[in-house]
Amino acid sequence: MGAIKGMSTACKRFETPVTGGNVSFYNQTNIKDKIEPVYPTPTIGMLGIMEDKKLLTSLSFKNEGDFIYLIGNSRNDIACSEYLYGYHKVMLSPPPYFDLEEEYDMQQAVSALIREGLIASAHDVSEGGLFITLFESGRPGKLGFDITSDYNLRKDAFLFGEAQSRVVVSIKPELQEDFVAFLAQTDVAFSLLGKVTSGEMLVDGVSFGQVTEAIEVYDNALGKMMG
Repeated sequence: MGAIKGMSTACKRFETPVTGGNVSFYNQTNIKDKIEPVYPTPTIGMLGIMEDKKLLTSLSFKNEGDFIYLIGNSRNDIACSEYLYGYHKVMLSPPPYFDLEEEYDMQQAVSALIREGLIASAHDVSEGGLFITLFESGRPGKLGFDITSDYNLRKDAFLFGEAQSRVVVSIKPELQEDFVAFLAQTDVAFSLLGKVTSGEMLVDGVSFGQVTEAIEVYDNALGKMMG
């Protein structure tokens, strides 16, 4: 119920109409002749209108050498993250950091940047954290990234924490000055992460391999798990 109330509050803040919905709280499935519960999963399906298709901005990095910026603040927070669950095997933890007003201000800033034509791509930081966001941004064009972490934060929190109200954007070098000047007029935090590469994924000078190698793992993981 708390999640649904939170979504309701957010929809009101963003003036997003919800005309109907369905939430099944009591799902279960039969696995090897044993009834197993399925976690309640409130889901929103949404359609929007793109009045000017020229403003359509995808998540994918466009060119090697473009600057990569983070809009919003990273936190020393790995709560409720895939990293905490998958690597440390912690199943229950508090929700990740979230502030509705920060989210609203950040979203308004990103929308304005798109209208001004100042960003080449935009992708929210969510499941998996910043590292996964960067990988997903590079995946369509098989492009990598070279970034520097924030020394004020734990590296695992910086790379894999799922604190909300963050978006990764890429900027053409010739638009960097205008981009910085535009955001400097707002109250929204932003920071330079690094640059788009031809395919290698680097954090603080340490290579995490080629994005094509990660794509191979990503695309075939489910099939290997299912045999």
